[in-house]
Amino acid sequence: MNARLWLLAACQGLYLTNNVTFIAINGLVGLALAPLGWMATLPVMAYVVGGALSTGVVARTQHRWGRQRSFQAGLAVALLSVLLCAYAAASRQFWLLCAATVVAGFYNANAGLYRFAAAELVAPAAREKAVSLVMAGGLLGAILGPNLAAHTRDLLPVPFAGAYLSLAGVALLAMALMACLRFPAPAAPATLPPGRPLREIMRQPTFIVAAASGALGFGVMNLLMAATPIAMQQCGLPFGDAALVLQWHVIGMFAPGFFTGSLIKRFGPLPVMAAGLLLNLGCVAVALSGTDLHQFVGALFLLGVGWNFLFTGSTTLSLATYRPEERDKAQGALNFLVLATLALSSLASGVLVTTRGWALLNWGSLLPLAMTGLALGWLARRGRDTPAGAA
Repeated sequence: MNARLWLLAACQGLYLTNNVTFIAINGLVGLALAPLGWMATLPVMAYVVGGALSTGVVARTQHRWGRQRSFQAGLAVALLSVLLCAYAAASRQFWLLCAATVVAGFYNANAGLYRFAAAELVAPAAREKAVSLVMAGGLLGAILGPNLAAHTRDLLPVPFAGAYLSLAGVALLAMALMACLRFPAPAAPATLPPGRPLREIMRQPTFIVAAASGALGFGVMNLLMAATPIAMQQCGLPFGDAALVLQWHVIGMFAPGFFTGSLIKRFGPLPVMAAGLLLNLGCVAVALSGTDLHQFVGALFLLGVGWNFLFTGSTTLSLATYRPEERDKAQGALNFLVLATLALSSLASGVLVTTRGWALLNWGSLLPLAMTGLALGWLARRGRDTPAGAA
């Protein structure tokens, strides 16, 4: 694998550092500032709502400016937004915190395309491994994110304001790394055919299943992960334990990236995605068995590995559903569906865990998991479409 992939993997790791820190602290800051308890995860939801609202803008900036300049714009927005979050926490303004995380959503939508950009840095035969390796960069977030949140939460007199400020340094480091990256120049628009309408691309069975499994798998993961710090606090466990659980969860999310691509190359995406679904069901079983620390760790670790198999598989599956000239609109649609599902799961997470409890939240996650299983079974029985062309 070339050096550019490792740089992109490092940027992915810093992106996940931002996300994991947000997950670790936004719900708790929201719980402290929100007018009503069920609003605690609104700052988490605002982050993904901002991402969903930004997907169209990101698609246009990617098309007009290219990968690198668009990615740098996302990092500049990340820097601005975490400074706003720190100010909102210091001034105890709940709605300003929500607004700042909506702004941060532009970075979320932008960096969500790193995995697609990875496939453009290698030959077509190595795309699965390239996507998987860049996803594995999230291990940096697993190590740095929870520790950053735990060690900077009391850096300033206002709880967690220092954690937000530390993310400004993360954004600056990512900007420096991104400046060293060079992506292949896209073909001039005049030399490309117009491509199919988006609705035609989205009607393909393979696209439907890739989009549905990616969105639902990510939604279930977010539903349980966003609620975990609040659930653990309700169970009397300290924040340090929540940071440990999130660390093992994110290790589970990204450590398999070093071999998921090889599994997909050997067995195909659908069997790997099915294995991810089974691991998610295992997560629910462990979570329902009790609320001790080791059960939270075990459940969230299984959830992370299951998400990796589902999301990496769905990303690889989607690469065969669009042509080069259709890249930006197809990837924008995939990103929008994921982020819209995350927005719904973030709101549901806060409402359910604060009003109905951890157990009911886990029982509720079985519905989207069942829908994912039905989608995978349908495509497996039907047979994959003839690929529309390499991405």
